[in-house]
Amino acid sequence: MSTPTILEKIKSYKLDEIEAAKAETPLEEMEDRARAAPAVRPFKDALLQASINGYGLIAEIKKASPSKGLIREDFDPAALAAAYAEGGAACLSVLTDTPSFQGAKEFLVEARAACDLPVLRKDFMYDTYQVAEARSLGADCILIIMASVTDAEAAALEKAATDWGMDAIIEVHNAEELKRAEALASPLIGINNRDLNTFETSLDTSRKLARYVPEDRIIICESGLETPEDLADIARYGARCFLIGETLMRAEDVASATRRILANPLTAGGM
Repeated sequence: MSTPTILEKIKSYKLDEIEAAKAETPLEEMEDRARAAPAVRPFKDALLQASINGYGLIAEIKKASPSKGLIREDFDPAALAAAYAEGGAACLSVLTDTPSFQGAKEFLVEARAACDLPVLRKDFMYDTYQVAEARSLGADCILIIMASVTDAEAAALEKAATDWGMDAIIEVHNAEELKRAEALASPLIGINNRDLNTFETSLDTSRKLARYVPEDRIIICESGLETPEDLADIARYGARCFLIGETLMRAEDVASATRRILANPLTAGGM
């Protein structure tokens, strides 16, 4: 019997978590909380606006990862959110998964309250219950990882997000997943340069896949981005939006690191 991949392990405990959450807070009560949450901030629009003359940056608040362990010791979601906003990020991404990323749902609430930026709930979504939960926390966008869900599950998650007025990033890592993502309505296509089964990372994933993304979709390049040169390189392949976590999370001065990585966007003329 083969050893479960990292993604398979995450899915196993996540399904248990979902059942426990449903037992603690029934769906009806969670939906009431979602309806009472602060109004949705337009995630996709913020990215698009920022990417017209610059880059649309989704800056990630991430304490740890399965492959790297603890990333930042002095971890303060509110302070990090404020620093990202000051540095020019268009949106935030907040890890809410605890076992693998030392994330927490409260981190999202704290980060969103500290700034005006729209926020992505970065987690492994399998059930529409989690979408209502995301909205109850104030999330403006969810992530749908095609490597981890069936087409039917992806469609149900996307519909739930739309019903709550939220956006959804459809994340892909290969041509097959991209083809499946095209059947969904969301214009936001995240190309994850990190293989979630092995956690190996290569920007070649974005270089190869970007050319196949339909023109009416918005490419978000995720993982492995470390320098302004990396962003300019990938921008040549048609991506104007980026999700960056670890590089910025390790910086001593998060606001200036954010400013620095966004400082010299590749203009249309340079593509």
